[in-house]
Amino acid sequence: MFSIEDRDRLRDRVLDLASSDPRVVAGAIVGSLARDGGDRWSDLDLMFAVADDVQVAEVFEDWTGTLEREFEAVHLFDLPSGAIVYRVFILPNCLELDLSLTPVAAFGPVGKKVRLLFGKTSEQPEEPPVQAEELLGYAVHHTLHARACIERGRYWQAEYWISAVRDYALHLACRKRGLDGWYSRDFDALPAEVLAP
Repeated sequence: MFSIEDRDRLRDRVLDLASSDPRVVAGAIVGSLARDGGDRWSDLDLMFAVADDVQVAEVFEDWTGTLEREFEAVHLFDLPSGAIVYRVFILPNCLELDLSLTPVAAFGPVGKKVRLLFGKTSEQPEEPPVQAEELLGYAVHHTLHARACIERGRYWQAEYWISAVRDYALHLACRKRGLDGWYSRDFDALPAEVLAP
């Protein structure tokens, strides 16, 4: 399992890659390490902006090769979100690196979990939270599918849908209390009477 020193070493190397790459014009640390320093189990989330005349894919290709050679990093998947692309890596010591790149015009991380390291951000519209009605709609949809699976004797498929319904219910409970239900961030902060059932 990775140590804090392993994580710091990886962070420093990625920041070195960014500072020595003229295509990169801004950078930030995001996630729990940006807000409260994280803990022993926190992964590493770094976001960088590339110049307007640079392709994000070109920087990813170069940096991925370096991370594979120097850290034996394995590229798990890419997650595009608007102009931002999140590339997720896992290292042999189970350290996860979430490396995101975006054109400079879209570099404007929002929220409390962002600490600018260098460069400038540009004003970005804040994404509205998922509407409670949409969360409820998914929960109802998934409940109907779970019921059909049970009737068909497809219990593992039913369990998949039931787990998703539970997640939506807990997300709604967070919304009601002003907590963050996204990716289950505040599920553990819900009161016992909500979690017990």
